[in-house]
Amino acid sequence: MKSRFVLNAIALAIVGAGLAYGGYWAGSHRKMPETSASASTVSGAAGGKIDPKTGRKVLYWHDPMVPGQKFDKPGKSPFMDMDLVPVYADEAGAEGGVKISPTLQQNLGIRYATVRRAQSTDALEVVGTTQFDESLAEVVQSRITGYIDRLYARAPMQRVKRGERIASLFVPDWIGPQEEYLALKRSGNEALAAASAQRMRALSIPPGLIAKAEQAGKAQDHITLASPVNGVIAELSVRDGAMVSPGMTIAKVAGLDKVWLVAEIPEAMLGSARPGMAAEAMFSGDQRRKYSGRVREILPGVSTATRTVQARLELDNRDGSLTPGMLMRVRLGAEKPVSRLLVPTEAVISTGKRSVVLVAGDNGIQPVTVATGRDIGEETEILTGVMEGQKVVASGQFLIDSEASLKAVLPKLAGTPVPQQQSAPQAAQQSGGQAYHGVGKVEKVSPEGITFSHQPIPELKWPAMTMEFGKPRSDAFPDIKVGQDAKFSFKEGKGGSYVLESVKPSGGGRK
Repeated sequence: MKSRFVLNAIALAIVGAGLAYGGYWAGSHRKMPETSASASTVSGAAGGKIDPKTGRKVLYWHDPMVPGQKFDKPGKSPFMDMDLVPVYADEAGAEGGVKISPTLQQNLGIRYATVRRAQSTDALEVVGTTQFDESLAEVVQSRITGYIDRLYARAPMQRVKRGERIASLFVPDWIGPQEEYLALKRSGNEALAAASAQRMRALSIPPGLIAKAEQAGKAQDHITLASPVNGVIAELSVRDGAMVSPGMTIAKVAGLDKVWLVAEIPEAMLGSARPGMAAEAMFSGDQRRKYSGRVREILPGVSTATRTVQARLELDNRDGSLTPGMLMRVRLGAEKPVSRLLVPTEAVISTGKRSVVLVAGDNGIQPVTVATGRDIGEETEILTGVMEGQKVVASGQFLIDSEASLKAVLPKLAGTPVPQQQSAPQAAQQSGGQAYHGVGKVEKVSPEGITFSHQPIPELKWPAMTMEFGKPRSDAFPDIKVGQDAKFSFKEGKGGSYVLESVKPSGGGRK
């Protein structure tokens, strides 16, 4: 009965007042229209009035959905279609705060954390992918017109070593100048032979090929092109038998002694990254493999799709363990530590427009808007809003928010006994005032009460719902059975409980 009554009371508050998440805290930060009741501008505007129904001292009246606005007398709420609710002196915390009893704290699982100051480095945890170091790339080009007689590199991404053959070219245009040079050498005319050699160099005939022709005594019509560096064939533009022309790229060879790691840095953290910053990279597939490097440059431009900026890092790869396209975790760190104010990340409530923490102090629990910095592990940096040593709520914030919003229905936050702690006979004896009437179907009968799925009750502005009503005695209404349709009347007991006065079958349902 206890848990069901709590749930029913919560449902009443949500339906009657249009409860929305965050209403308790948000209401204290917006301006309210003028009302028919006189709004109070100071705490305790009611002047210590006594509620004739309860005999308790009233500090002020308010709308639970807009707790920041106080009124000095009862009346209708200008914000919701409901009566203003009194705030009693024995249940109100300090101005703007919420008091949580130790029992409720334990039941809600509320934990506190202390705002602390710690030294940490400007370390960024990002991800990146490896790429070829374009500054180490070399191209193999043809300087003459010829034909690919034989292609030794068969496909892109093939590994090659420095001096390894890429292609063999047949160059028919070199045959005539070489034969002319050899004839002049045999004639003994050194002057003409020197002029012929000069013309061959102008035709891009390599000196080594000329020397080979002199040694062999016949013209050389083939030239072999080799890789200038150790690496892989990044591009291969020709096939066997293809014709090449001066300036045409036959292959592009990418060196692997160093590779680039392009890391994606969130736009908001761009100020924390700079060229020259030390970096440590780990391969996602094997975190034991770590590589050290530095940020070479921050590339201009922000990606509109990911809202990130690319940082180009240079990693040593002389062991050849890195290849392009590898996904890596990157930690960019600074040498000098920085003092920061930290709270657990779970203590920060982000609404999208602002960030809030619940600060616990002598005045109860109060919401405080903070400016957050970066996340460091499981903690978040706080730039403004709180001070070192303050206590903040680390868990149970949303339960506190809900409890505070329902304070008028469930006065547990004031540490007072909840209505369900009373026995039904006691509630019946203390009940009084107006009787209310309803019609509904009996869902459950127990010694403590009867549960009805009842129709709307206009007198209380209740919608149709299922809730339990207390019995005046455990043996009351013995003829009422589950499944019957019944008319019933009830009164409000002390603390907001509802006790049945009469229950009569109305026909229909199970007899």
